[in-house]
Amino acid sequence: MQTGAPIPAIALPDASGEPQHLTSFKGRKLVVYFYPKDDTPGCTTEAKDFSALAEAFGAEGATVIGISRDTVAKHAKFSAKHDLSVRLLSDEDGRACEAFGTWVEKSLYGRKYMGIERATFLFDAQGNLAREWRKVRVKGHADAVIEAVRALS
Repeated sequence: MQTGAPIPAIALPDASGEPQHLTSFKGRKLVVYFYPKDDTPGCTTEAKDFSALAEAFGAEGATVIGISRDTVAKHAKFSAKHDLSVRLLSDEDGRACEAFGTWVEKSLYGRKYMGIERATFLFDAQGNLAREWRKVRVKGHADAVIEAVRALS
């Protein structure tokens, strides 16, 4: 995705199974973050960090959405277990990962496999990509994203 590109016209189910159309968030800033797997240490920390800043994002007119390839049921359990306030969407078939370019080859202990790259995308209120973060390190990331959201104001 290139800066200025429109948000992909994709609909994914949230933790309650309701379809969420990414383009329906036009008129608000939108933060879309991709993460590998529910209830793993880094992904839990990232979701909790974004949830802790939910009021700040809301005050800036921004919505935060997390996307992984976990099922709707896993998202519901993960969200309830950690009292998350960010909306989690299920991309079981990987079409959002493909559209955003986050389904990549990874390597662990010399073994190559396909997986989700931890990445975040910030869209302006017109629905155009304003900023992206690739190969995200969790610590301090949510704080950096809220600062970028504030800079869009």
